Amino acid sequence: MDSIDKLLAELQTEYKEVQPQQQQSKSATAKSFIPSSPKSASFMDNLLAEVQADFAEQDAAIELKKQQELEHERIRQEQLKAKQLEALKVQAKEWLAKVDPLSSEGLWFEKFAESYSSKLEAAIEYLRSND
Repeated sequence: MDSIDKLLAELQTEYKEVQPQQQQSKSATAKSFIPSSPKSASFMDNLLAEVQADFAEQDAAIELKKQQELEHERIRQEQLKAKQLEALKVQAKEWLAKVDPLSSEGLWFEKFAESYSSKLEAAIEYLRSND
């Protein structure tokens, strides 16, 4: 957007430099190409404002598209995490079914699971930390 503003400023500067030269010129052909009426200055200002508005609109559309892409990626990542958690739950249930509660691992796990709301949650965390 800064480059657009610079370009517009340069155009305005050039336009303002051309106006005094235009008033000094006696040539009818030069006056026909660059009219010195106040209407032409207002026309240029309107044209510049229109161009600037168009660029601002394009920038806004690009920003909106980027935001939508980021949101889509965030949703995709959340779905991926949910799938991974479901797969981990299945593994944890299988592990809980296989572990012997009287083995050293089973006794250790019982103590470990005390700090969790459920044995499944503890098993998920145990399996997650062993990967």
